[in-house]
Amino acid sequence: MKSALFLFDRTAVLFLGVAAGAAIGYAFGVRQQVEVPVAAPSELAVAGPEGAVPGVAPATAPDGKPAPVAPGQLPQPPVVAENRPIQPGIVNAIAAGRPVRVGVFGDSFGDGIWSALYNQLSRKAGYQVIKYSQQATGFTRYKTLNLEQHDRARLADAPVDVAVISFGANDMMGVADGGHVYALLTPNWKAAIARRVTSYVAMLRSQGAIVYWVGLPKMREAAYDADVVRMNAFYRDLMGRLGVAFIETAPYSVDADGRYAAYLPDPATGKPQLMRANDGIHMSMNGYVRITRGLAGRIRSYVDQARGQAGDGAPPPPAVAPAPLPTPLVVPPPVKPAPAPKAPRMEDPLADLPEPPKAAKAPPPEPAMAPAKGAPADLLPPEMRDEATRPDADRR
Repeated sequence: MKSALFLFDRTAVLFLGVAAGAAIGYAFGVRQQVEVPVAAPSELAVAGPEGAVPGVAPATAPDGKPAPVAPGQLPQPPVVAENRPIQPGIVNAIAAGRPVRVGVFGDSFGDGIWSALYNQLSRKAGYQVIKYSQQATGFTRYKTLNLEQHDRARLADAPVDVAVISFGANDMMGVADGGHVYALLTPNWKAAIARRVTSYVAMLRSQGAIVYWVGLPKMREAAYDADVVRMNAFYRDLMGRLGVAFIETAPYSVDADGRYAAYLPDPATGKPQLMRANDGIHMSMNGYVRITRGLAGRIRSYVDQARGQAGDGAPPPPAVAPAPLPTPLVVPPPVKPAPAPKAPRMEDPLADLPEPPKAAKAPPPEPAMAPAKGAPADLLPPEMRDEATRPDADRR
């Protein structure tokens, strides 16, 4: 029974990652390489301490209280001036005429954050927004992929100036650490994940990056959303202790009553606009742009301050060339198998028969890690749905 549950847990998590990738592809279509910002102002100016955006209702008033919102309008993510120290690396890059590198790290939700920032931080303004996110990854899955080691190697030749992190959707499960398995969001789970995340953030900072962490939005399934709320609270607290800016998204992914809504009014026209993908987890392209407007403005604030420190002698922002199209996959011709050795003659009893190859040892199985309760069952393979929805199924 335990082996069957283990197979179910791993299969369910893998299939969720694949389904999430399909939803992302549907949400973005062919607009990932578009230069002009989509459904966003071309430049988000930081105006005053509250960071109001022209044409968009501010989230806070000058006295720090929530600003009044007109009937039918929803609060927008605040654009605040970055008040953390400017890293010397970005000042040197600007002085040398190099584009500002913005790296986006995360899972399939991070893919959407990357696409939204790519469309808001223009190449003409000297930004290079680079995708480091990978689907079906997370801090609970280090036996499959150690994120810190993997990304340290990828950044060795070209560190980033701004690091945007968005993980969590694939981490709604137990974590294996030190030979033990700890259930989701238990004290030992939090301790293990906090160690990994702290080390990961330190790795990015050691390369000169200022770091932002993007929280998860409201989810459609109530049980899954309850875990997301707890996950956001954990990361909000951890980022506060690390001095990393935590970017809220949940308040800007709900309707006026605070409920999940696939459609929200466009801030310019008031007309309903699709904000969520069909899976109830990911955003549409418009949705990702909506929840990252404030982040894009805060990054601009940081870069503008760095350009001020670089001085008037710094060259103008370079125009970054578009990313080249991916090279078509070339399938090598099939390799003909080597001819089998001839069998020795039967009349020669002393023939030197080759020893059969030794069978390789199978890797030890990963410990069973149950997915979060409330994960949408309709994303599971058909043969797994009955098992996932049984009342006596082991959810933890």
